[in-house]
Amino acid sequence: MADQAITQHAPPVADVPDPDEFEKREDVDETTLLEILGEAVEAIENAGIPYVFIGGLASILLGSPSRTNDIDFFVRPEDAERVLEVLEGRGFATRVKDPSWLMKALKSGVLVDVIFRSTGDIYLDDEMMARATVGEYKRQRLRIVPPEDLLVMKALAHNRDTRYWHDALDLLAYSEMDWNYLLRRARHGPRRILSLLIYAQSDDLTVPFGPIRALWDQVYGS
Repeated sequence: MADQAITQHAPPVADVPDPDEFEKREDVDETTLLEILGEAVEAIENAGIPYVFIGGLASILLGSPSRTNDIDFFVRPEDAERVLEVLEGRGFATRVKDPSWLMKALKSGVLVDVIFRSTGDIYLDDEMMARATVGEYKRQRLRIVPPEDLLVMKALAHNRDTRYWHDALDLLAYSEMDWNYLLRRARHGPRRILSLLIYAQSDDLTVPFGPIRALWDQVYGS
């Protein structure tokens, strides 16, 4: 599929959205969000496509006091186009936003991000899938990314225009961490994760000294 192409398969979508509509909206009501969430999950699971939820839904289910009005699936690169196909089959309009990491779907004003590579070249792998858990959001069962992986994704994706750093701190505050697993996943950006953990300690969050020492030695030498 070509970049920024809008594709449609049967059943047809009556009105093809303008590309500018494939952006997060603040006026999505909860009833519509839950309806589209259920449709998307059913379509992807019926197709047997491996996925985990990341983004706002995952943060909420992992304990963060946040809200969301969009949907973020994390899938394998080889499955991304298939996800768009099955969503199109449920009446979603779709678009390739960036062929290196992001595709989008849209229905009833609800945006669905289909992400297959996160900052730091993080991909959905077997260990992430094995550690994924199932949570419930408004009676909808969702497979969510491990908190350690979401923390690494948030920390590495943070820049001056996002609040991802604060999201990562919320994960440290509200989720139970497997520190050995976090250290393994921190290989994607050990310096950034080290800085996050040191900052978290300074903010009186409970971070054991061992992971900080291990990352310090990895980044700066013992």
